[in-house]
Amino acid sequence: MSNVQVSKWGNSLAVRLPKKLVEDLGLVEGDNINVVSADVETIVIAKDDGQGDFIRRLRELQKPRPEGFVWNREDANKR
Repeated sequence: MSNVQVSKWGNSLAVRLPKKLVEDLGLVEGDNINVVSADVETIVIAKDDGQGDFIRRLRELQKPRPEGFVWNREDANKR
C-alpha cells in the first residue's frame, strides 16, 4: 500500500500512481484505466483493455481459413 497525494490539475484533481503499480498493471502513457469506488475509503483501478477485448471478440467471430490459405494484398486489390 502506498500513500499518494491528491493534486490540482487544471479544473480537476489528479493522483500520481506509484511506479510499482504502473509496472504491475503494465500501464504506459495514454492508456485508459477504470477507476471505481468500492466503498467510501477504497477505490479500485483496472487497466481498460477495451481495444484488446474488441480484437478478441473479432477473432472469435472469424471463420476458419481453408487449408493452405495465404493472404495476398496485391491479389486482393486487383481491379
